[in-house]
Amino acid sequence: MQLAMEETKEIRDLSHQFASEELRPHAERWDHAASMDAAVLEQLAELGFFGMRVPELLGGMGIGLAGWAAAVEELAWGEAAVAVTVVLAAHAADVLLGAGSDAQRRAWSGAITSGVGICSALAEDHAGSDLGAVATRAVSEADGWRISGEKRWVANPSRAGVALVLASAQAGPTLFAVPTAARGWSVARRDHTLGLLPLELATVALDDILVGADAMVGESGRALDALTAAVDAYRIGIAAVALGIARAALAHARSYAAEREQFGQAIRAFQGIQFKLADMATRTEAAGALLADAALDPAHGRAAMAKLFASETAMWVTTQAVQIFGGYGYMRDYPVEKLMRDAKATEILAGANEVLRGEIADALYRE
Repeated sequence: MQLAMEETKEIRDLSHQFASEELRPHAERWDHAASMDAAVLEQLAELGFFGMRVPELLGGMGIGLAGWAAAVEELAWGEAAVAVTVVLAAHAADVLLGAGSDAQRRAWSGAITSGVGICSALAEDHAGSDLGAVATRAVSEADGWRISGEKRWVANPSRAGVALVLASAQAGPTLFAVPTAARGWSVARRDHTLGLLPLELATVALDDILVGADAMVGESGRALDALTAAVDAYRIGIAAVALGIARAALAHARSYAAEREQFGQAIRAFQGIQFKLADMATRTEAAGALLADAALDPAHGRAAMAKLFASETAMWVTTQAVQIFGGYGYMRDYPVEKLMRDAKATEILAGANEVLRGEIADALYRE
């Protein structure tokens, strides 16, 4: 346990330094440009962030959930879109490496660890929380599979070398590893979002793509099982993103309250502001404690609890930060309105919070 704590602290310190030097100074510019510098993704790959969850035997770092969550939290403190990029890539990698064959693991592990080498093409217009309702079709042929459909909210599809595609086959929902260079794969349009603007989210068209029989990941019809097996780590990652956003908002609000003067004194002297800061700090610490516990043992609904509580904490804390900043908090010239926009995404990613509440309640009775 002590060794694990020391490793987590070292990872956190290195991640914080990277976030301080390479992310936070550029966050506002990236938000306005709705794009991040490609060089930062190369730096993330060089430092091993994309390979943290990949086993050492496959060229990764094999870091546990606690250390990975600490790294993600620090990245989100610097720029949430970068942290979400790391989490989404890790989730796709977890599914592919967990359910895929040995040949698939060897074929794609290098691309995964070297950058945003993998993306997930799972959701559709009418299949978000209910992925079993996907309309994308996979038809078996003599020389492989033919896949057709349209996918929404695909992260970084123009940078990925392989996509984890969910399609409906005769046996049911099935996963496929589809090279993005395949004929028929195209990024149809960029999706415009409220927050996480530097993250490339896009709609992808799958136009009669032909892949070999070896492209199927896991068993036909068992895709939802493979996705469920990786969902706890995904939720831990999004909870860490939310916690990093909350910490950043609290830090900005604390500094502003000490500097901003009204009626002849700093606004931190007013009890109304003190109560807000106290509640923001308390909720942030509570979310961090729940996340730390869930990262060590995510079972029995704890990962869902951590994601639910951290995301709602982030939304609440960032809203209070905007209020403390007053009129300036509503302006894009100041950082807290961006953090509020980014926080909203964490209430939706890795399962909408309404869905998670149902899962947590069900877990109580399973126990």
